[in-house]
Amino acid sequence: MNQNTASKGKVKRFTKMFIYAHWIYAAAFFLLLLTGLPLFANSFHWVYAVFGGPDMTQIFHRIFAVIFVIPPIMLLLFDRKSLFHWLKEVLTWKPKDIKFFFMFPKEFLVGNPDMPKQGFYNPGEKLNSCMQIVSFFALVFSGLVLWFPEAFPVSVVQWSNLIHVVAFIMATTVVIGHIFLSAFHPNSKPSMEGITKGEISVDYAKHHHGEWYDELVEKGEVVEEDSKGA
Repeated sequence: MNQNTASKGKVKRFTKMFIYAHWIYAAAFFLLLLTGLPLFANSFHWVYAVFGGPDMTQIFHRIFAVIFVIPPIMLLLFDRKSLFHWLKEVLTWKPKDIKFFFMFPKEFLVGNPDMPKQGFYNPGEKLNSCMQIVSFFALVFSGLVLWFPEAFPVSVVQWSNLIHVVAFIMATTVVIGHIFLSAFHPNSKPSMEGITKGEISVDYAKHHHGEWYDELVEKGEVVEEDSKGA
């Protein structure tokens, strides 16, 4: 990390590879959602016309499914540090995380209450990531069974169909909440810069990820403007 980042008003948050992986994953998810909707409800049969009929829509769905699994592989091969950091952070829960959930409604509705300092990810982001991990594996493994149904017992195919639908609903619900909070909610909207430009403002880092920011200062990875001029 550039040691002068904080003095420029920005703090490095994500690598370019992590950003690429995020947006490839997002694009694949929405294309999978679009091509899967006709199987979920008849009212979405108009999608068939967009992709050239039911058979072509199924082919595109499978192509997007392959793309869907590429981002984790990208990170594993080219940015393992970011991948393992993300996993460690989102799978590490602390007692103060419970307090966050009790106080979140107030933050959501009226602004910043006296929240405990948060690390690289706040508990809401951790929950989002954990649910995405669960839905990812559920969609991938149930999708493989549905792709090759002749290779599995009928009962496994039936259960996979149910799991696929449940995982689809869970993932879509989480994504809708994620998009609203990161792109539209005034309190958390500034975080969007992190996953588009790789940086967030110092002010946002201090107020929303204070524990992480303090660690950066302590390690000397960020030099604050006051200390720089001293």
